[in-house]
Amino acid sequence: MRPKNLQKKNIRMVLQYDGTCYQGWQRQKEAPTVQAILEDRLHMMTGERITVIGSGRTDGGVHALHQVCHFLSHTKIDPPSIKKGLNALIPSDIYIKAADYVPLDFHARYSAKSKTYEYRILNREEPDPFLRLFSWHLPTQLEKDVMRQCLSALSGRHDFSSFRSSGSGNTNPVREMIKAEIHTSQDGLLRFVFEADGFLRHMVRNIVGTIVDAGRGKTGFNAFMEIFTARDRRLAGLKAPPQGLFLVMVRY
Repeated sequence: MRPKNLQKKNIRMVLQYDGTCYQGWQRQKEAPTVQAILEDRLHMMTGERITVIGSGRTDGGVHALHQVCHFLSHTKIDPPSIKKGLNALIPSDIYIKAADYVPLDFHARYSAKSKTYEYRILNREEPDPFLRLFSWHLPTQLEKDVMRQCLSALSGRHDFSSFRSSGSGNTNPVREMIKAEIHTSQDGLLRFVFEADGFLRHMVRNIVGTIVDAGRGKTGFNAFMEIFTARDRRLAGLKAPPQGLFLVMVRY
């Protein structure tokens, strides 16, 4: 029951999670999700039925290093105590990094200016059992220069329909890609970094799958550009698996 005479507050949280055991962010009827865990534990703490709104709905198996969410509540429990209490109640594969009060008009999704995702590929012959849940293992060497060329074409404001999965609720496929780049390391780990003002459903995974085709020599830069400008998802590559994807930052 809601406490009487307590002003409604807007509380923001920053959290990180290993998405391996969850069917994504959004609550589902018969599957574990991050949103459901948070809402259930907040109900235990506050006695209120709370809806936690995230900056984006990560898919099953996708991870977050910096997810932002908010919820409205009449609770008298202050944010530091909410952070401490939740971390004592939630599974160890989720961690609340910070909690604070924000203005009532703050919205974790609609107030965001940009989001950054990172996709990790282990590009070497030998797999790594400790990275199997956090990267896509590709033993065949990829052509990095071709992939960089493809990534450079994504910068700016474009229609990303070719990388939009079916079932997307977004009516406008145009997005501003602020950053699209690849970082390499000596141990074979490739990090694709994408920052944009918004992302379509499965957009990063579809881009990575298509760029990997170019890096394998299955297609190439010219074919990639034809796919990109065709605005037809049927022409693009397969969707990259979820375990390599991380939400790494949300900017406001």
